[in-house]
Amino acid sequence: MLTTTHNLSFSARADLPNNTSLSIYLLHLICIKKSNLCVSADVNSTSALLRLAEDVGDSICVLKTHADIIDDFGERTIKGLKEISKRKKFLIFEDRKFGDIGSTVQAQYTRGPLSIATWAHLTNAHIFPGPAIITALHSAAASTIEAINKCVLTEISAGTPRPSSDYDEDEDEDEDEDEDEDENEDETQDGELDYGFSRPGDNRPMSSSGRKGSVVTAITTISQTVETHDRTPSTLSRTTSAGEDEVTDREAALEELGDPPLARGLLLLAEMSSEGNLMTGPYTQSCVQAARSNSDFVLGFVAQHSLNEKRGDNFLCFTPGVSLPPEGEEQRNAKTGDDLGQQYRTPAKVVREEGCDVVIVGRGILVAGDRK
Repeated sequence: MLTTTHNLSFSARADLPNNTSLSIYLLHLICIKKSNLCVSADVNSTSALLRLAEDVGDSICVLKTHADIIDDFGERTIKGLKEISKRKKFLIFEDRKFGDIGSTVQAQYTRGPLSIATWAHLTNAHIFPGPAIITALHSAAASTIEAINKCVLTEISAGTPRPSSDYDEDEDEDEDEDEDEDENEDETQDGELDYGFSRPGDNRPMSSSGRKGSVVTAITTISQTVETHDRTPSTLSRTTSAGEDEVTDREAALEELGDPPLARGLLLLAEMSSEGNLMTGPYTQSCVQAARSNSDFVLGFVAQHSLNEKRGDNFLCFTPGVSLPPEGEEQRNAKTGDDLGQQYRTPAKVVREEGCDVVIVGRGILVAGDRK
């Protein structure tokens, strides 16, 4: 099915009006890296997640996470994931699939052990609770960005003086903690908020090291950063030539592109790849209408084909259920699947015929001998 964006290059789409800053960034990123691949990080530990991000980071545009299946998810997970994302140049998409009343999804998005809004560029939601779920998440995202941009962090430690023999016993431990504290200070000075202290909306003081002090101390750090929220197409158009998806110097182009804008975006779950799902027909069209009414926050869909049907539509289509065909069967477009209802299609099918923009691949890469 041909859509309004089917014959446009990614860089040309980045120049269209009414794009979000994240859409523009992602479209240029796809051009520069020559990759529209999103890897689904269906792993269960922080070490496995960060190792996967290192392995595939140079070859992807987006990493999709499931934070709630990481057994040891915590500050180490967040800090490591953000660092690799920044260094390898890819966006983080937390596949949370929100679906509740406004006040509940706001809390789920910003609070608790996951605090998704503080680290994930993208997340997704169902609209069966009604379109108000979009405005609720948008409001929560805006509040989080404001808190990150201007935040007062306080660290308080207190303790009782100890005999010198106690310090001698803990000397090695203290040296390790000093190194950790120096690393935290460097990151804060660079403008990256270290949530080892506290998250936006959480006013409780937290020690980043848990170190016992010999005297009562109070340290207040005021951190204020100003980042560009909106990057216009003209800002990034020099990374490609003549509006085409051709880049002569990848590293220089990535350097010019820089870090992702400090912004958040939402994908609506319009269609699914599982057999017998109910996201069809009128429900899918309701998603499209809701996206058009909230295009300053909704940058696209999780769907099985492009939903850009009207003039002015420029939504990104993220498509799961994509797998490379068995060797020797590359020309076939037949669906395959597993015994849990998942159905797979080939990259050629979803990109060339269905007009999808970002292909989501999980198991096919996770179990590969060489994931790079």
